[in-house]
Amino acid sequence: MSEQPYDEMLKRAREQLPEKVFEDIRFEPPTPQSNIEGNRTIIVNWNELVSRIERESPHLLKFVSNELGTSGHVDGLRAIFQGKHRNTTVIQLYKKYLDYFVYCPECLKPDTKLVTTDRVVRMRCGACGAMSAVRSV
Repeated sequence: MSEQPYDEMLKRAREQLPEKVFEDIRFEPPTPQSNIEGNRTIIVNWNELVSRIERESPHLLKFVSNELGTSGHVDGLRAIFQGKHRNTTVIQLYKKYLDYFVYCPECLKPDTKLVTTDRVVRMRCGACGAMSAVRSV
């Protein structure tokens, strides 16, 4: 065992952590805005939703399509899904995506990246360094 006092070891360990861990700035994800046109639901701020959470558009599109049980595609800055879906449903699905694929399960910070190794997708947290498996879409 080391003869260093606990306080010194704790101080040294905290100095090695990234600054993001100590920031109190909260991540504010944008709120999805959808419209129903005919028999289709259009998320008008799709590009903003994807860019703010730093995820790939096809990943989020596949998740939302699967959860809605319908097909969807990206058209410019918006996403179009078949069927009439309320905006509250779209907001709930977006929050569910954030919980599964953006927020770290250990520290609950959004500083994560999806990393694929050997066809297995894992979430790596930039704040606490945790690696956790994520479910497939």
